Amino acid sequence: MLTSPAVLLAVLILIVATLYSTVGHGGASGYLAAMALMGVAPSVMKPTSLILNILVASIATMQFARSGHFRWRLLWPFAVASIPAAMLGGAMALPGSIYKPLIGVVLLASAWRLAMPMSVTATEREQRDPSLLLSSAIGAGLGLLSGLSGTGGGIFLSPILLLRGWASARQTAAVSAAFILVNSIAGLAGLLASGQPLPVELARWWIPWSLAAIAGGLIGSNLGARRIQAPVLRRLLAIVLLIAGAKLVAGAFGIG
Repeated sequence: MLTSPAVLLAVLILIVATLYSTVGHGGASGYLAAMALMGVAPSVMKPTSLILNILVASIATMQFARSGHFRWRLLWPFAVASIPAAMLGGAMALPGSIYKPLIGVVLLASAWRLAMPMSVTATEREQRDPSLLLSSAIGAGLGLLSGLSGTGGGIFLSPILLLRGWASARQTAAVSAAFILVNSIAGLAGLLASGQPLPVELARWWIPWSLAAIAGGLIGSNLGARRIQAPVLRRLLAIVLLIAGAKLVAGAFGIG
């Protein structure tokens, strides 16, 4: 990777971390989108997104918890089932021909998630907790997907919590941040335990990329924990994910 693209990627990481952390997300799908648009190799994409996710999700979890929005009782059934599944997914090294279209689908789904209006939340109706069986099944599925793709699964957990009436918007952000954190740690642990080496590019640029993620996480989570999120920013982010996802899926079929 050339120096100038690496610096540009640090700027994009800062922007992505800021936007995503406002809603309690680590930003993995945004990092993957940025790396996909810049032609980064799959071997670099997965560990990089997991490490950046851990940094930003840690900050978001603390910020939302300090604001009193965290619900441990809601998180733990999802997390207990997701952790071993995320480790399994992280240990699986998919070839580029499979990994890229998988990430493309994840990005397209994430774009849809960000673009759709969240008009039905638990603040508009009585909150209720999911059954242990249902939350465990959801957690296991999202954990495996997060480990395979290098994401934290929060982008998919959030709409489930909101639309099912299991949490308010800020409670969803707090629970999703913690869910992303444990899944990203488990996915990275699985990757390292399987003997997959960390890429040279990550070793060379981890300091500026990490500092960019930390700065964005501090800014975004502080705003998100105390202010209402901006729908315009979410839709702009959805457009970026749509472009990157479409590029990866089209490339899988030899288009473009």
